[in-house]
Amino acid sequence: MNMVSKSKTISRQKYGIIFMVSGVVLAVLGILMRVAFYNKNQMYDLPWFLVILGGVIIFYGMSQYADRKHLGGEVQFTARKAKDFFLKYALIFSLFVLVIVIISIQPNFMQWDVVLDILAQSSIKLIIALGICMTLLIAGTDLSAGRMVGLAAVISTSMLQNPTYANRFFPNLPQLPIIVPILIAIVVCGLFGALNGVLVAKFNMHPFIATLATQVMIFGACSLYFDTPPNKSQPIGGVRDDFTALAQTKILGKISILIPIALIVTVIMWFVLNKTVFGKNIYAIGGNMEAARVSGVNVFRTLMGIFILAGVLYGFGGVLEAARTAGATNQYGNGYELDAIAACCVGGVSLAGGIGKISGITIGVLIFTVIQYGLEFINVSPMWQQVIKGVIIAVAVAIDLSKYKKVLWH
Repeated sequence: MNMVSKSKTISRQKYGIIFMVSGVVLAVLGILMRVAFYNKNQMYDLPWFLVILGGVIIFYGMSQYADRKHLGGEVQFTARKAKDFFLKYALIFSLFVLVIVIISIQPNFMQWDVVLDILAQSSIKLIIALGICMTLLIAGTDLSAGRMVGLAAVISTSMLQNPTYANRFFPNLPQLPIIVPILIAIVVCGLFGALNGVLVAKFNMHPFIATLATQVMIFGACSLYFDTPPNKSQPIGGVRDDFTALAQTKILGKISILIPIALIVTVIMWFVLNKTVFGKNIYAIGGNMEAARVSGVNVFRTLMGIFILAGVLYGFGGVLEAARTAGATNQYGNGYELDAIAACCVGGVSLAGGIGKISGITIGVLIFTVIQYGLEFINVSPMWQQVIKGVIIAVAVAIDLSKYKKVLWH
């Protein structure tokens, strides 16, 4: 006898109202907490966080209520749907648990300054992840990303030092317009991205091997450049103020300029992946390369575009990293590609290719940054931080495989 899973159905209208009421309750609770603890610091900025969260929940409820005709008049709850929901958002739930644990240990984690600092630290990582996500969408990868970041940092800083700095990389170089070294650094990374594209698209080399080869090549070239006289592998410092302003400027006194820069890049990449033929071709190749080729997709051109655009994003990220730290060495960017790949996996980009969203990648980067920042905030040993990050990556990939195992195995 077939067993029918128990389910419960409520109207979409009631479903939306439940969320709206819940959001109102949460927002009111935040306001009351703010009033009750107005002259005290026990709650820090938690009341405002509750108000914002309540507002988000209210907005979700309103959207469900308003779109009930489009979404369907009823909402069905089953054990299977609940399992799929928790599986899909397992890492986000885990993040909330981690934040609660951190708050219980260090209540001052609940501050706007902490949130803004986390967003600033996420910005450059997000730009790099947006570049590497395209290579993951075609069921590939890019191991050269971190070294391109370092290369761009070294090139840009070597040409943007103060004229009065004692240990200039180019002692006789006149002061250049700031855009020139930046464009040179980005173009060089774009050319290495093109090399990746040629190896993958022309010689049918697996992206893992192709980008591993260029990774070694880029690091060697960067180290040779970094070792040229009179620098001789000395850390590059004394960079110009107009260069550091690109990453160190504060908007409204508190908000890092890196946050709106990352937001603009994110919007552009969302448009590229969702609203252009190039973006649709990326998903088509990731889903089935041969089927995409038969349907008329220019696979060679698309693969070249992917790796060139990725290289440009890595170069831009490297320039911002150099501006943020006001210096560079040939070790900059080491391991950045691994964090970016992990963030993409956490954000739902399938290793099987063809599946992934910009919103998920953004969440993945934020999750990783919150975890790293939070663990440092409560003074967890760096060694334990690495263990925890490794566990998170393993769990993320396991969840990814469980969601798409039918695609992978059949």
